[in-house]
Amino acid sequence: MADRPPALPIVDVEPLVEDGSASARTRAGAEIVRHCREVGFFCAVGHRVDPALLARLEAEARRFFARPETEKARIAMQRGGRGWRGWFPVGGELTSGVPDRKEGVYFGAELGPDHPLVRAGTPLHGPNLFPADMPAFREAVLAAMAALEGVGQALLRGVALGLGLPGDTFRRQYTAEPLVLFRIFHYPPADAGDDAQRAAWGVGEHTDYGFLTLLAQDDTGGLEVRTPDGWIATEPVAGALVCNVGDMLERLTMGRLRSTPHRVCNRSNTGRLSFPFFFDPGWNARVLPIEGLSGTPAGADSERWDGASVHDFSGTYGDYVLAKIARVFPDLGREVLDRAR
Repeated sequence: MADRPPALPIVDVEPLVEDGSASARTRAGAEIVRHCREVGFFCAVGHRVDPALLARLEAEARRFFARPETEKARIAMQRGGRGWRGWFPVGGELTSGVPDRKEGVYFGAELGPDHPLVRAGTPLHGPNLFPADMPAFREAVLAAMAALEGVGQALLRGVALGLGLPGDTFRRQYTAEPLVLFRIFHYPPADAGDDAQRAAWGVGEHTDYGFLTLLAQDDTGGLEVRTPDGWIATEPVAGALVCNVGDMLERLTMGRLRSTPHRVCNRSNTGRLSFPFFFDPGWNARVLPIEGLSGTPAGADSERWDGASVHDFSGTYGDYVLAKIARVFPDLGREVLDRAR
């Protein structure tokens, strides 16, 4: 690890979010693509998500995680069924078969029983679970998801422009009805006297599944990113969203953009909160490589830790993400997959 952790590259995305001039949008898109090729991560500033909204979200999340487990369990994931929504305890989520040292709540698009995908029993679709006595929590989560979805559409417009494609390429082909997944994670503080605890991974090495992840976080730190030069620790940038490429964007660009491995370890004596928003292709989309892109793939240094290849996959995005999440929650995954057969 570097003695002084380098900051992730910073991109001002306001021209994309606020519909700036064509030249400003193209410049911002080119900058995003450059960083997504070289690192796979960047910090977005100028995103226009209300800081007051993010502050309310953080405050409500701290209120929720401070509750006794018996109260949090009222919205346990087992109650969310095929929707894969709700709370899980520390150790309840696995990365590469190892329990993570974190707890969290899963959310997705708020869908009623009459939505076609809900009527069809499609996994990861349905209503969210919220504590009945925390209406402000529900309001903050849904407002944040709406705001982040808008940013996700804008950033993908930038990616398209940076690749020399029409700005509406992603929305037209993949994200008119995106799969949006939102998580709130709490990484408990490490006991200063317990070296094993301080070295335990809140989440182990992994990549994200879809197009783009937009991450809001508190100022605790703990996110580490694997680069061609090795692992680096990152420091939070005030007001920024950390953005990174997912597997499907690497697949779509034939390896020109990196789905970069990352991990989290909270070595501090305070709890860490993070708010990852996953902006992904629609459930039934088949993500195929874009022909005619200039440049060359990232190369051998982008090989995955798990030996898998996103380029060998065939099927819909729903197939891909369901198989991935079923490994993260194996018991729930078996239940959901058995019902689907």
